[in-house]
Amino acid sequence: MSPETISKLAIDRTQATPPHKGDRNVIRYTIITLLIVVSAVTTFFFSRNRPVTVETTSVVSFYPTQAFTLLNSSGYVVAQRKAAVASKSTGRLEWIGVEEGSRVSAGQVIARLENRDLEALVRQAEAQQSSAAATREQAQAEATDAQQAFRRQQELLRQGIVSQAEHDTAEARFKRSSAAVSATEAGVRSASAGLQLSRVNLGYSMILAPFDAVVLTKNADVGDIITPLGSAANAKAAVVTIADLGSLQVEADVSESNVSLIKKGQPCEITLDALPGSRFQGRVHTIVPTADRSKASIMVKIRFLERDERVLPEMSAKVAFLEREALPADKRARIAVNPAAIVTVGGRSGVYKVVGDRAVFTPVTSGAKLGDLREVSGISSGNKVILKPLNTMKEGIKLSLPEKK
Repeated sequence: MSPETISKLAIDRTQATPPHKGDRNVIRYTIITLLIVVSAVTTFFFSRNRPVTVETTSVVSFYPTQAFTLLNSSGYVVAQRKAAVASKSTGRLEWIGVEEGSRVSAGQVIARLENRDLEALVRQAEAQQSSAAATREQAQAEATDAQQAFRRQQELLRQGIVSQAEHDTAEARFKRSSAAVSATEAGVRSASAGLQLSRVNLGYSMILAPFDAVVLTKNADVGDIITPLGSAANAKAAVVTIADLGSLQVEADVSESNVSLIKKGQPCEITLDALPGSRFQGRVHTIVPTADRSKASIMVKIRFLERDERVLPEMSAKVAFLEREALPADKRARIAVNPAAIVTVGGRSGVYKVVGDRAVFTPVTSGAKLGDLREVSGISSGNKVILKPLNTMKEGIKLSLPEKK
């Protein structure tokens, strides 16, 4: 290649224009600005997805009676009239007409033992009574005839027609017949007593309900041997166990140190684990005048003011002993929450409800103070809300919730 051609291809550095100082500053500032924007976006993105550790509390159903409760105790529902119904005689169970849950009336036949032998004894006693009655009638007829003959002999003796011996014979016959009547009358009474006894024994084969009640358990079946004390091998004593559900009371143990807060007739509120949505009004029926040294407690019996068919014996119960009588408004449940959970956002009062692992702002209306809580509306009982939310709390922020124990 010729020197002329090479010279044409060479770069002329004398013609390059050096950059101005101002242009370099613009480039530098642009780069810095881009870095700041990228950093901010990155920080926002990661901070938005970083869980915020919070403390939560529950929205609860609050009954105003809780604000004037003096003492809480627990116990069980117990029937005050309860009986294990058995037979007074021994025999094989032939028939049973009830089962668990059956309602029985006083005097109703619950079960029957085999009683054909007892029925035969009743018929025998009836025959003996009839025989004794017939013997008495015969003796009475004989006594009447002897009395008439004796009176005739008395008249004839005055007239001198009969001898004294004949008169004495008639008199003796009359006395014997009178004594025979007395004996036959005693026989009739004895036969009547025997008939009554046989009927009583027959009645013992019928097992009757002693009072109006509900059958709690059936303890025997047809074919079982029933004895009064169940002492024989494989024998049963009680056929059924019944209870008067109108006599149900809660028996609760109260600590000796707190029994001074309780008095007879004091209003109470009863809740049952089996019926969590219901509350029952009651009163202290009695304070049992003895202590349980092993538990340092005294039993208190609380009666229900109203009967409820759902309440059954042996249900576990909790009793709140109240300072005063509950008003109708006190018996209505209120929705309440810890006031520390209520915040104002954008001029609106509300709470941050926990939905999954996110915070959702829920507007609420605050009401009356209920003890340590505040009545609210606009949210349901059982919801979890954030307690003491920070000012930086935002809608939809991810939460780090405490682990359930």
